[in-house]
Amino acid sequence: MNDPDLDLQSGIAAFEAKDFTSAMRLLSPLADGGLAEAQYRMGMMLQNGLGRVKDDVNALKWMRAAADQNHAYAQHGMGIMHMYGEGVQKDETAAVEWFRLAAEQGLPGAQMTLGMMYENGQGVEKDELEARRWYNLADQNS
Repeated sequence: MNDPDLDLQSGIAAFEAKDFTSAMRLLSPLADGGLAEAQYRMGMMLQNGLGRVKDDVNALKWMRAAADQNHAYAQHGMGIMHMYGEGVQKDETAAVEWFRLAAEQGLPGAQMTLGMMYENGQGVEKDELEARRWYNLADQNS
């Protein structure tokens, strides 16, 4: 009988060790079962072609499933996908909303990216004060 907690830890360890074939085998059933961390990692592997051919459709499916469960890194991933048009239509306004969800959970990378988007007026009105606020939060959280 499989232990989901042990499988998750083993899958994460395989992912971190860049053994993506093992990570995929261990994490896939957990992702199917609704576990956000497994869904996020599956999305990452498929988005970047790690362990198998790049698959934007399934990368989006798994990243979105984890992001919808308030997984901050997956929300950041959704922001990246929308910002660059990876697996979705490029949409900087949608990217801002995904980055904001992750940033509000304290994720420094999302806070930094959100600051940059406000500074450059990407997907939002250019706003130096709002940019500075997000940059400062990123500095505090890193």
